[in-house]
Amino acid sequence: MLEPDRGLSLTIARVVQRLQGSSLHSQLERQARVSLHKPEIKLESLKEDIKDFLKTSGWEKKLQNAVYSELSVFPSPCHPAAPPEHIKEPLAYMRKAQGSWEKRILKSLNSMCTELNIPLAQKRPANEQKELLNKWNEMGTDEPDLSLFRPVYAPKDFLEVLMNLRNPNYENGEQPSFRNHLGLIQVPLKVKDIPELKEEFSELGLNIGQLGIDDSAQVPPEFFENEHVCVGQKVLAEQDSAAAQQYVRQGCPTALRADLWALILNISNQPEDILYYEQLKSNVIQHDLLVDNLIYKDVKLTASNDDYYFVFEDYLYQVLLCFSRDTSVLEHFTYSSATPPKSYIQGKLGMEEYAVFYPPNGVIPFHGFSMYVAPLCFLYHEPSKLYQIFREMYVRFFFRLHSISSHPSGIVSLCLLFETLLQTHLPQLFYHLREIGAQPLRISFKWMVRAFSGYLATDQLLLLWDRILGYNSLEILAVLAAAVFAFRAVNLMEVTSLAAAEAVLADLSTLKVMPLLQIFLFATVT
Repeated sequence: MLEPDRGLSLTIARVVQRLQGSSLHSQLERQARVSLHKPEIKLESLKEDIKDFLKTSGWEKKLQNAVYSELSVFPSPCHPAAPPEHIKEPLAYMRKAQGSWEKRILKSLNSMCTELNIPLAQKRPANEQKELLNKWNEMGTDEPDLSLFRPVYAPKDFLEVLMNLRNPNYENGEQPSFRNHLGLIQVPLKVKDIPELKEEFSELGLNIGQLGIDDSAQVPPEFFENEHVCVGQKVLAEQDSAAAQQYVRQGCPTALRADLWALILNISNQPEDILYYEQLKSNVIQHDLLVDNLIYKDVKLTASNDDYYFVFEDYLYQVLLCFSRDTSVLEHFTYSSATPPKSYIQGKLGMEEYAVFYPPNGVIPFHGFSMYVAPLCFLYHEPSKLYQIFREMYVRFFFRLHSISSHPSGIVSLCLLFETLLQTHLPQLFYHLREIGAQPLRISFKWMVRAFSGYLATDQLLLLWDRILGYNSLEILAVLAAAVFAFRAVNLMEVTSLAAAEAVLADLSTLKVMPLLQIFLFATVT
């Protein structure tokens, strides 16, 4: 166990080290030098005067937001004696399972590469580069032959892996506290119960105003909404990330959402950020990767067929192709249980000095991956800003939905939380579905892996994602999944097969997220 003072000093040292390599650090230095020429800066009180200048000119707030962003993303420091892999994932059997899963994905990718006789990466001919550059903003009109390409894996394949997860320290039913769990996930992780969730999501209480609730006995909706908009405008004027994160727990007004999310994620779209995006675009133009075809295929199979998102097809290609080339994404592997795949220069297999990460960002897209980007297209219409928001959402949240870990926001914990909530609070429904071979997780897994993107109406999805950002947690996905089953419980009790249960839950587009969450959390008898 790490002493609190020791943990704090390690955290401070890590934040300082990371910020020293950032553009903010050089901007602060430049501003401090500029301030030296101002008449109000006195030599005898130099340090304090420069601090005051940085405060009044808004730079102190930018520094605070950068520190807050670092603390939100990176995990608390481990004990200095702990090996590096413990930062990635403390449980050895989880690390082993993730490693095995990665080998399967790579095997699938390599076999496709061999079957189709297509290299993992190659330089595009000059005429092809020119053609791609000319149609960059209308890639959706292209109809390449993708019939031979298949997704490397789909959510159902991933679920099968999670179902087979076991803690080797528990053998032959030695799990007294866990023996009664009859769901598909059979690993003993600690998940929250309803009282703990009520405390965690206290701002969602029945007596607290919410955007996304049409009627409230406590406060007339239009009165709350007007007041909430005024507060939101003040939060934006203050440019305070922590205040914005607290604010969005009650939902974002539509007109303020894009700016509030950018403030929480500390995205400002500076000239250097736009330049970086243009460099990624240049990398896409110059080199053709095998994963490009997986991205094209996924967009065609998912977003292009979605009533809400098909109009954003061009944006999705631009963002995802650039994302695959972004080596800054590799940084998230320091706190992710996953490890970026490696490829070797032809003829140099096994020689580490000739190894490169493939794809360059270390993330192999799967079926449905493009749906992480699609809802953001409603908020951001400038490609470089859309790109930065998605990248930050991915390295904070979405990576946890397709990697095996014991993290409370990891997909394993979310599945276990969902099953535990159902088994505890809707036991009759849970046992009924189990008996007819319709384990609830088989239906809800795809919702959670996609963070409900493509299943809820977009306005409802954005209200849900407000709360993900507000609580810096994905646990609300599992709560909503359980709430959906509770809402459709009467119909589900009458079904006699998995297909019938899936039909009852096939269309979630008419559901209102906030009433479902409130009723399930705060009207459930515990």
